[in-house]
Amino acid sequence: MTETTRPADRVALTPAAGAFLASLRRRHGELMFHQSGGCCDGSSPMCFADGDFITSDADVLLGDLTVTGPDGDFTVPVWMSRFQFDYWKHTHLTIDVVPGRGAGFSLEAPEGVRFLIRSRLLTDDELERLEAAQL
Repeated sequence: MTETTRPADRVALTPAAGAFLASLRRRHGELMFHQSGGCCDGSSPMCFADGDFITSDADVLLGDLTVTGPDGDFTVPVWMSRFQFDYWKHTHLTIDVVPGRGAGFSLEAPEGVRFLIRSRLLTDDELERLEAAQL
């Protein structure tokens, strides 16, 4: 696929978050993110060892992030509750990592950092490509 026909991405990762994910993967194995619509830590992307959070039809796969780590490339799926996706479907999300207290159940919690979402509206072109690809 050429760049102009490639579907747009709904989710991305900052280099700092990618490097931190590589260190988490060395300790915890395969990883996943879930963004719920709940209260408390629900507004933060939560990182789990893959399989520690069970997804269902109530969730939407936003995409798979490709991370390049010292042990090679790996992917991290990013899920969101379907209810929240209905509100955020016009938004591109970038996962970043910053100093601070992580979410209680998220793998970064004891590390003195936390994941957060940076967002922007998708462009008309991105929306058209996502709709054409039925993503």
